[in-house]
Amino acid sequence: MDLGLTDRTYIVTGATRGLGFATARALTADGANVVISGRTEEAAAEAAATLGERALGVGADNAAPDAAARLIAAARERFGRFDGVLISVGGPPPGSAADNTDDQWQAAFESVFLGAVRLARTAAAELTEGSVIGFVLSGSVYEPIGGLTISNGLRPGLAGFAKSLSNELGPRGIRVVGVMPGRIATDRMTQLDALSGDPEASRARNSAAIPLGRYGEPEEFGRTAAFLLSPAASYVTGVMVPVDGGARHGF
Repeated sequence: MDLGLTDRTYIVTGATRGLGFATARALTADGANVVISGRTEEAAAEAAATLGERALGVGADNAAPDAAARLIAAARERFGRFDGVLISVGGPPPGSAADNTDDQWQAAFESVFLGAVRLARTAAAELTEGSVIGFVLSGSVYEPIGGLTISNGLRPGLAGFAKSLSNELGPRGIRVVGVMPGRIATDRMTQLDALSGDPEASRARNSAAIPLGRYGEPEEFGRTAAFLLSPAASYVTGVMVPVDGGARHGF
């Protein structure tokens, strides 16, 4: 199946590793160009180098007000076009409602929520018909996850923004989608399992609650996200797509 990605150019934020990097790899493997962002120029350049000439690394913090404009300018300068963005940020710190501090909430709001909104808003002003804006969200959009109170608070709001944006941009032929990873075997998931004190038991217990009986691989998420960003998904917008092995209890 031809996804129609050849020579299209996408920005993938927070893509030096994990889910963002897996998506960037899937995009370039199918002929797209990617601009990868990371907290440092060095990390972004190193990640991009592993993907070859179709990738460019740019150091940018999602929370920085000028990040979106810098990334779009880099895409146009290097590849001559800009067709879409996947907005991915690191997960906010774990904790309970009683434990998380005001500073943690503020920092997470700046990066996870406001930074994502700013990136999407800036991208929307630059994109044209046939383009796409994607958000990496979480299963916490629909079901709170124990020990991740900040994520539970911010992700549903971001999904609501994405849905509103899809309605506003639809008449211009611009799609907006959300991708909701479940338990994917990334460094982040290793960290969360370790909080239990027995990582192996935690993974076994969590896997047993997933209909497919295992954690997902980053590549499985990346291929799904790449499809949703591609012209092959041209009639898909305004939806939040779970990539969770069936873990979500609803339809």
